[in-house]
Amino acid sequence: MTYITKPQMRHPSLKPNRVGFTRRDYEGRISTLCAGCGHDSISAAIVQACWELDIEPHRVAKLSGIGCSSKTPDYFLGASHGFNTVHGRMPAVLTGANLANRDLLYLGVSGDGDSASIGLGAFANAMRRGVRMAYIVENNGVYGLTKGQFSATADQGSKNKKGAVNSDSPVDLVGIALQLGASYVARSFSGDKEQLVPLIKGAMTHGGAAFIDVISPCVTFNNHGGSTKSYDYVRQHNEAVSRIDFMTPGEEIIADYSPGEIIDVPHHGDTMLRLRKLHADYDPTDRYAALAYMHQHAARGELVTGLLYLDALATDLHVALNTCATPLSALDEGSLCPGSAALKGINAALR
Repeated sequence: MTYITKPQMRHPSLKPNRVGFTRRDYEGRISTLCAGCGHDSISAAIVQACWELDIEPHRVAKLSGIGCSSKTPDYFLGASHGFNTVHGRMPAVLTGANLANRDLLYLGVSGDGDSASIGLGAFANAMRRGVRMAYIVENNGVYGLTKGQFSATADQGSKNKKGAVNSDSPVDLVGIALQLGASYVARSFSGDKEQLVPLIKGAMTHGGAAFIDVISPCVTFNNHGGSTKSYDYVRQHNEAVSRIDFMTPGEEIIADYSPGEIIDVPHHGDTMLRLRKLHADYDPTDRYAALAYMHQHAARGELVTGLLYLDALATDLHVALNTCATPLSALDEGSLCPGSAALKGINAALR
């Protein structure tokens, strides 16, 4: 983390949103990542998305694990709640925080090492339990903090900076999220802000487990010929299934998209995701068709991006557990500890 703060002075003509905050109010400290790192572009997209959504920064809880990606929450939403967990355990800590206080908006930021290696079990269980959160993986295919070894998401046959070839099959976090029940699944590219910002907005307002895998090139260790997660490779092999816009119940957001069919998908909280389909045979509401479509294009060397799957009727862990509407953190001692008579009744019901 960095202790270098940005200057407090700001331009007087900065436009405020509907809750009175300017874009600067959603920023954090100065980044210490390598110049050109894709992670900084993702941080900028998160800042833009939260500003456009009129989210009050103190309503957001941002959590991360260990790695370059897990440093980035220090670079956005400086006025929000934050917790940097141990390696791979961000989803577990976020689940506990979510159960304690359901009134906050939860944003989990992780990396391919943090989620696909040591934290794979925690990631999988957060998806299958439907924990309400926006889970963003900043995926660069290497361990950037430990000199660029292949991570679990590195594609088989890809080369590292020294020319060594990866012989292991990659962990497909998008496929796992789809199979285990995530109700909002997307993939994007850190260099495509036009696509990424609406996807983050959709994830932040979704009613269940929302997962976005963002290919984020490591300019130091994984941005060379032979890498499948470099800027050039992703730009050349990106296959966008849709162009997405996010609309609030109020003023419609206008975007300049290519001609094509438009589909409005109902979203949580009376908002709308507008998809401009680039592929007529793609259905974002069919979980298993989405998985098959992604694998078909992967076999051709194409990286499918966009909103891959959306369940408009998604529920979350609180619905499954039938928790009370009042956050557990706001309940008094009498409500949390109803006494020995109540405990005897519960135990009797379990016999």
